[in-house]
Amino acid sequence: MSRNRWTAWAFLAPVTLYLLAFYAYPLYRNVELSLRRYTVRSFVSGGAPFAGLDNYRDVVTHPTFGPALAHTAVFTAVSLLCQFTLGLALAVFFHRHFPLSRTLRALFLVPWLLPLIVSASTWSWMLNSEAGVVNAALGAVGLDPVNWLTSPRWSLLSVIIANIWIGIPFNLVVLHSGLQAIPDDVYEAAALDGASGTQRFWRITFPLLRPVSAITLLLGLIYTLKVFDLVWIMTRGGPTDSSTTFATWSYRLGFGSLLPEFGPGAAVGNLLIVAALIGGLAYARAQRRPRW
Repeated sequence: MSRNRWTAWAFLAPVTLYLLAFYAYPLYRNVELSLRRYTVRSFVSGGAPFAGLDNYRDVVTHPTFGPALAHTAVFTAVSLLCQFTLGLALAVFFHRHFPLSRTLRALFLVPWLLPLIVSASTWSWMLNSEAGVVNAALGAVGLDPVNWLTSPRWSLLSVIIANIWIGIPFNLVVLHSGLQAIPDDVYEAAALDGASGTQRFWRITFPLLRPVSAITLLLGLIYTLKVFDLVWIMTRGGPTDSSTTFATWSYRLGFGSLLPEFGPGAAVGNLLIVAALIGGLAYARAQRRPRW
């Protein structure tokens, strides 16, 4: 028994060390940063004075906090809703086998496989005010060009559209695998009872897909909250903070100037962690509810 126990700990040791080194310690360090007033000098040499919750108070009362919170909420909510809806529609579409279905499904994975810097740069070129293909298409049908990336009215919408395009393949893959797990006998019985396609979807497909949908939305929430590179490459959070989210604001506070504010930057990052934690707890609570 003792030997088996030591064997089990030997297998767990690499994973435990990995989690401690790359998850627990960075989290502790980020919390510690947010509770002290660090400068560049004290960040290297140590000895930063303890600030308590002052950094959080400074962040909450900062003029950027309100817009960044609203942009983060809108960016996350709209991205999740559109990615899930379109991903589910495509998963249902490709669930019906037809010629070239696998090839087309593989092509839909391209946005997911591309590096984010490539996707963001491509969208920046497509939405360019002067030479972008989107404005060229608008001009071809007689519409005026739009300053997608340089107008406060359109910048947030532009990064949302790009993020939706990137996230659809993930939803497609996960939801399609969930659809394959639903027995065909259930659909055949419903068809014999005279259920229409819409009724089969809402009364069979959607309820049986609920566990897969929940984990898809949770992972999408965590991913979307921390989206930084896409927004930064396309708009840098501008113009005039019109597309600033917590992720870009945290980076700008900590690394975006010659006098970085490490404490407030870490505090904003911790707010993102709390938001993701709330989503995880909501998922865990939903999974514990009895299903009748």
